[in-house]
Amino acid sequence: MNYKTWKIGGEAGFGIMVSGLTLSKALARSGFHIIEINEYPSLIRGGHNTVSITFSPDELSAQYKPVDVLVALNKQTIEYHREELGGGAIVIYDGSQYEIEKTPESANFLSVPLLTLAKSVGGDLIMRNTVALGVSMAILGIDFEILSNILTSQFAKKGEKVTTLNVSAARKGYDYIFSNFKEFASKKEAPKQTQKQMVVTGAEAVGLGAISAGMKFFAAYPMTPINAILNLMASIQEKMGIVYKQPEDEIAGINMAIGASFAGVRSMVATSGGGFSLMVEGTSLAGMIEQPIVIVMGMRPGPATGLPTWTGQADLHFVLNASQGEFPRLVVAPGDAQEAFYLTSVAFNLADTYQTPTFVLVDKYLCETRYSTPIFEASKVSIDRGKIATEREQGKEIEFPRYTFTEDGISPRGIPGRKKGVFRANSDEHNEYGYSEESAENTRKMIEKRMKKQMAADKIAPDPVIYGEKDADVTVIGWGSTKGAALEAIKNFKEEGKISVNYVQLNYVNPFPTVAVSRILGNCKRVIDVEGNHNGQMADLIRMKTGYEIKNKILKYDGRPFYPEDIIEGLKKYV
Repeated sequence: MNYKTWKIGGEAGFGIMVSGLTLSKALARSGFHIIEINEYPSLIRGGHNTVSITFSPDELSAQYKPVDVLVALNKQTIEYHREELGGGAIVIYDGSQYEIEKTPESANFLSVPLLTLAKSVGGDLIMRNTVALGVSMAILGIDFEILSNILTSQFAKKGEKVTTLNVSAARKGYDYIFSNFKEFASKKEAPKQTQKQMVVTGAEAVGLGAISAGMKFFAAYPMTPINAILNLMASIQEKMGIVYKQPEDEIAGINMAIGASFAGVRSMVATSGGGFSLMVEGTSLAGMIEQPIVIVMGMRPGPATGLPTWTGQADLHFVLNASQGEFPRLVVAPGDAQEAFYLTSVAFNLADTYQTPTFVLVDKYLCETRYSTPIFEASKVSIDRGKIATEREQGKEIEFPRYTFTEDGISPRGIPGRKKGVFRANSDEHNEYGYSEESAENTRKMIEKRMKKQMAADKIAPDPVIYGEKDADVTVIGWGSTKGAALEAIKNFKEEGKISVNYVQLNYVNPFPTVAVSRILGNCKRVIDVEGNHNGQMADLIRMKTGYEIKNKILKYDGRPFYPEDIIEGLKKYV
């Protein structure tokens, strides 16, 4: 496989995360495909932070475990990640600051005076990461001018002095390798890419998808892993004409968003499992008053606080069944940045069309992973607001029958503030005009009305995408962020040529493509479920919907994402 992995580690507060972003941009601009992931503990400050970037001239869907270049800003980084070093790996460390054990013997340990070089241009301890970036560019064979341009843009707002200081520090590191470790320095021809790439996190892709879909109100209380959406909305709200509200808590947030939706605009909230627990009652309110709302649910391991800065897929059933009563809860689950952008726009159409809460189900890995990906095309985003009564239709009577019974259960929505056509949004069971009514007949009819919307939605679920050979020896089925690792695993098996493996990605959780999944699984020779939870929740859902029981499972629930190696190892146990 034609890829390499670079990793930087050190104490929080020393530019670990920004180093990763900077190098990801440099690699992407040089023509490489990149996948960048970060790991950090559940601490306000301090602890051991890392950023890893796997890059390749070929298309890349996930990160690989073996580290080819390790930048250690402290001794602990080498101690913690020694076992990850691949054959011939290069370790960059500052031997003037600490002594290390130079094992494994297959690795190359390059002592670079990062602090001394930073001070030589007027910098200090915090600028070691910039020197290390210059060192990395020399070792990876990337044109220094690319890094220089990125740093110039990155520090432009801080003035020429700061910009020059950082570029000079990076240059010192770059030149030091060519002067002292020439055998490890290289200058490579950049890969030729036919398509323009952007570097974006999954959370940013969700936010951009929402904006492209016409979202005008966003409410969210800060919570890992969806904070990148908050940062994006706060930074562009004036330019894009949207309202971003940071409420006092998640209860207020979802009720604000429901109110904005009631007023006629597309609205969204974002949270994680603990925050969504507080939103459950509001979700039920939206179901009862048939108010469209999009809820981004960023999964992380629980129960309770759990692992706030790690990843998992344990909230599938929670989202599908949250809140009291029976009403449609529609769910899409993107697997990468492209799907995060386009499926978020789809979620708004589903919410408006079926007038019900709709979820974009993501996890920490997808939210915070950076991808180099083709530039999103907003022109491909279609907007369908569903049934909205015209002012004339709404104003035929003093009171508007907002919940009138229809064949598909979907009633035309009214907009408040019009001259006539007053209507109510009532959390009690109600009649067509929104007045509370507890008769047996009305209760039955209203429940059937709401569930007709689910039946209508079930008819439009698209078939899942099958990657790889259709008639494969083994079919892997998964959802969400497991997609990338599964696709890379398929590549490995294809290169080996011993068995053929394909992958089925389930992006639509509800509506669920029951007929298509039944057909696909019925034709498979061997099926293996891959999920980031203990119980195999998607496998349970598949059995409930189709009657097909998947007995072979590769499950991971330690807070860490799937790597291709995990799936390859798991598949070999079954085949």
